[in-house]
Amino acid sequence: MMLRTEKLCKRLDAFTLKDISLEVSRGDYYVLLGRSGAGKTQLLELICGLTAPDRGKIFLDGKDITHRRVQDRGIGLVFQDLALFPHYSVKDNIMYPLRIKRLPLKERIEKVQRAAEEMNITDLLLRKPGNLSGGEKQRVALARTLVTEPKILLLDEPMASVDASLKDNIRRMLRRLNRNGQTIVHVTHDFSEAISLATHVGVMHDGRIIQEGTPDEVFTHPANRFVARYAGIKNFFRVTFIKSYNSTSCVTDNRTKFRLPKGDYPSSGLLILSAGDVLLSRQGAAGVQINNIHGIIEDVVPSPSGYEITVNAGDHFYADITRREMEEQKYVTGEQVIVSFRSESLRLVGDGEEKKVY
Repeated sequence: MMLRTEKLCKRLDAFTLKDISLEVSRGDYYVLLGRSGAGKTQLLELICGLTAPDRGKIFLDGKDITHRRVQDRGIGLVFQDLALFPHYSVKDNIMYPLRIKRLPLKERIEKVQRAAEEMNITDLLLRKPGNLSGGEKQRVALARTLVTEPKILLLDEPMASVDASLKDNIRRMLRRLNRNGQTIVHVTHDFSEAISLATHVGVMHDGRIIQEGTPDEVFTHPANRFVARYAGIKNFFRVTFIKSYNSTSCVTDNRTKFRLPKGDYPSSGLLILSAGDVLLSRQGAAGVQINNIHGIIEDVVPSPSGYEITVNAGDHFYADITRREMEEQKYVTGEQVIVSFRSESLRLVGDGEEKKVY
């Protein structure tokens, strides 16, 4: 294990990081996902040594680095505000950490040139940061950190100052860095960044990591409502399970009844249903273990993939449909429709006893 933290705790005024234990393997792209104020940046500052933990330990390549100086850790951090020196040229910004290390001039020049080539900014070396775009500044900040050849690269909201049109370029560059062997820990509040970049994800909330694993593990099997919402799931149903001799069903708090696949269930729990698994029609769907629920369309909203339709059936259901389906069916608010989905599409959150995380 390349990086390991062991029950890190840090109190910062009224906020506390609580028992943070994570593991990052060599070559991982680990994304810490959470809202602003969750403690993500504070954790990065502990890992790189800008602040010291109240309790807990940090290990790099099996060695305890909890109390090592920042410059002796072999960890590079790119700040959210990038922290470029406005009066230095791009070349001098990148060279700055090498000057601090007192490397010979020839070696400094060679390293700066390699880093500039890797970030595709050789044509910017004589310019000042004030004359650069957000994406160009991001590349300069990355080059300045990579020139020190860090064992682990820490990124604090690296897309925050980048225009939407340039984010794909930055993502491609970060994926390439990772494919070339750079271990990365990346902090963000953006679910799409985690999906497009991460080999492993940790979801943070209120100073704790509440779930971690591969993106598929975390977002296909969320531990609670908070994680499911981050995955874009909107259909949540608190249910009581009903067991009989030859079938299993459940009833929501609003008395909507669902058929379920046979299996062992707790007495109550939280079920989720992806909007992509919901079929909308005027006649209902046929088949074994198909749930057909009557409701009224409350809202029709354009979405990146087509339209999101909200149906009030006592409980609210959200269905994603394509533009072509909308053109064919012409659904309108106030219309009576039938929401259909397979029993297997319903998933139990966590172990059924949802943790109080919202």
